[in-house]
Amino acid sequence: MSYKSIYTGNWQSNKKQKHVHEVQGSVKLSGRDPHEHRFSAISGEAIAYGKDHIHEICFFTDTFNGHHHLFKGKTGCAVAVGSGKRHVHYLESVSSFNDGHSHTFEVATLIENPTGEVKE
Repeated sequence: MSYKSIYTGNWQSNKKQKHVHEVQGSVKLSGRDPHEHRFSAISGEAIAYGKDHIHEICFFTDTFNGHHHLFKGKTGCAVAVGSGKRHVHYLESVSSFNDGHSHTFEVATLIENPTGEVKE
């Protein structure tokens, strides 16, 4: 069986990706029936911010009792870790309002280039 792409033209980018971060976590308990949701995402590429940078992040949480939540926002600036040659980003915010409630969350991205391999 073959599938026809829903994308027309050349939708794939030939641009070399700079760096992104993995993000995964859970929102805090909320709602009439207190519950949490989990999420996992990849940030957008680095965006210059003064002498530093930030990343845009967008994700949907998993579903609980027939609803989920959306988040669209930006991380904070880079936070050096280890020997200072690597970094993570902190993000504290609130999800969309669905099913009569929203959720707060706080998370740090995973480190960029976790294997430490030299990039060409």
